Amino acid sequence: MKSNRGSLLIGLSGGVDSSVAAWLLKEEGWSVTAVTMSIYDGSIPVPQSERSGCFGPRDALNAEAARRIAKRIGIPHLHLNLAEAYRKNVLDYFRSEYLSGRTPNPCIQCNRLMKFGLLRDEARRQGIAFERFATGHYARVSWNADTRRHQISRGKDPAKDQSYFLSHLSQEQLADLILPLGNYRKEEIREIASKLGWSDLLDRSESQDFIACDDYSPLFKERECPPGNFINQEGKVLGRHRGIIHYTIGQRRGIGIGGGIPFYVLKIDSQTHTVTLGGKEELYARELTANQLNWVALPEAPEAPLRVEAQIRQRHQAAPAELIRLDTDASAVKVRFESPQMSVTPGQIVAFYDGPTVLGAGTILSACNP
Repeated sequence: MKSNRGSLLIGLSGGVDSSVAAWLLKEEGWSVTAVTMSIYDGSIPVPQSERSGCFGPRDALNAEAARRIAKRIGIPHLHLNLAEAYRKNVLDYFRSEYLSGRTPNPCIQCNRLMKFGLLRDEARRQGIAFERFATGHYARVSWNADTRRHQISRGKDPAKDQSYFLSHLSQEQLADLILPLGNYRKEEIREIASKLGWSDLLDRSESQDFIACDDYSPLFKERECPPGNFINQEGKVLGRHRGIIHYTIGQRRGIGIGGGIPFYVLKIDSQTHTVTLGGKEELYARELTANQLNWVALPEAPEAPLRVEAQIRQRHQAAPAELIRLDTDASAVKVRFESPQMSVTPGQIVAFYDGPTVLGAGTILSACNP
């Protein structure tokens, strides 16, 4: 007979990862309740697409899939409509960042404010009592008795590790968190689903982006993103672009400038609506500054320079660097890489690691080559 380990709420998307996570936790003896949040209400017309994403018209189908999975596992299921909160906390942030010439990270914003924040708060307001919270992220959470801090570390599967996406969670959010997939590889999770006969989950496509279409233009009004000039580093006009929301630092595809030379996006200026292009060699930077800091394994920015590995996007290989506190109130840091890194992008998140452990993270403010 399974022991009763206590009450637990799990975020259930209807995909294979969160579904197997819920099954594993029930098998361990937890009294599990599943919760699914809907974030799309049709007020922003995202076109139907084969591309899988969190925000789009498939939202209702995903919620129904989660309900069926909860019934299959034999656990209660709560469905919450958080579309209005998602617009305010994620979409407004996303729009503001792009219109300012920066490249946002909506997944980290959603995790911090929605999945690990409002979702839990609203479940409790609806009368759901739970002691612990869980998701299907591939990462590990632990308590360090020496530092008396909760920690996030990389998951067992390096190809699926999602600790970067959780690098802005607070100590309060980590305190009751369980991540059952942290010690599994993706193929092991798929094997469990196969043995359970969940072929429908194995056939589902995984989310590719936060929005379920090929571009972000449905989120903006046409007047907000007028066409402008492509220019080079010297200011020479190279051609016209469709609007700054269609570009990000390091982008090569979709530029449409001929001449036999591959152009990359180097800079985006929201004031002049210009996009600066150049060669790949011009994309590299040795230093960055970051603000909006969140410290996880560390209580605050280190007073002395600290050797770390810095990761500047989810698919970036964390690189050796020196973390340097910039001011007395520790509101910003400098990261100096051992070797130049490609496409350091303002607005994106930089996470600082000590081996597998997340020390903290911040938002990239600027990049340079001193």
